[in-house]
Amino acid sequence: MAAEPGMSARARNPDGTGEGLAPPGSVAALPFSDAPLAPWQQRIYLRVVTALEAQQLGHALLLGGAPAMGKREVARRLAMRLLCAKPGADGFACGECRGCRLFRAGTHPDLHEISFGLAQTGNFRSEIIVDQVRALAEWFSLTPQAGGAQVAIVCPAEAMNTAAANALLKTLEEPSRDRYLILVSDQPGRLAATIRSRCQKLEFRIPLRAEAEAWLRAAGFADPGPALDAARGHPGVAADWLANDALALRADVLAALNALAGGRRSPVELAAAWLADPRAGLRLRFAAELVHDAVAHQLAGRKAPGLTMPGDFQKLGDWYDRLNRLREQLPAPALRHDLVLAGLLLEWRGYFEESAGGAGR
Repeated sequence: MAAEPGMSARARNPDGTGEGLAPPGSVAALPFSDAPLAPWQQRIYLRVVTALEAQQLGHALLLGGAPAMGKREVARRLAMRLLCAKPGADGFACGECRGCRLFRAGTHPDLHEISFGLAQTGNFRSEIIVDQVRALAEWFSLTPQAGGAQVAIVCPAEAMNTAAANALLKTLEEPSRDRYLILVSDQPGRLAATIRSRCQKLEFRIPLRAEAEAWLRAAGFADPGPALDAARGHPGVAADWLANDALALRADVLAALNALAGGRRSPVELAAAWLADPRAGLRLRFAAELVHDAVAHQLAGRKAPGLTMPGDFQKLGDWYDRLNRLREQLPAPALRHDLVLAGLLLEWRGYFEESAGGAGR
């Protein structure tokens, strides 16, 4: 498997991509990566360091943008730089001082990371709760043990519930010297406007195609073009898919939808097979995106590449939305995902039966 520069420590969202998340209170669980930052990561990083060196860096940063862009990795590199006693001329932490050694070991007392905490059931919560943010505020009130800065990272920041967000706002309203708060979010628009307005915002944007391809080739992927096409130009997603042979999975989903359209597969059997796959979320994502792209081609007057489409394709908008909603609900085990997916796949097959019936009248 080829390494993904600057994005090596990532946990998976249900569809197989996402920012790296350490178990709460366990910095050591997220290993430090020495991999060079990707170009789009380095631009953001150096922008922050330039502001720091000019004494223009605020106490709160918001790193926002699409998943799998390496925002968490940049946040940790910035934290290491802020806690380093002898930063280099290149703007990065020295990697050798006591602070850097503690950071690498995951034991730096002046670094605090918040993510999903454990519930009483022993499972990870689906939100960041107020007790975690109150503990952060109390930690910020302490004197830094290493005598320098204190840095906290909250990821994913949009997972804070209302009480937690309100508690964080109080911390933001009381800035202190050498206390830094870094929020990392795939969906910064979900954060309260009062929180966003108190942060310096840094947006991670999809890079130009040539830069993305060059980065993927440098990471060891000889032919990144098809994966970049499927990922809509997103290099982090493309790298994940290339490393895990996801394009073969995408081709399998395409073949299954066409088989359903031709009456050669059972919706119930296919739903069970997809949900039994550990990458069920990715299968549903591919199904939705294949339909979305095919509809876009049809609306533009072009033939949809590969996917058999029903005659009345404009009714697929609601089907697409419901399939995506199911994908988002997959982490909730209490729901009958099998019934919902079987129903959606039955509808998909039904669109072609309607088309055939209409043609015969």
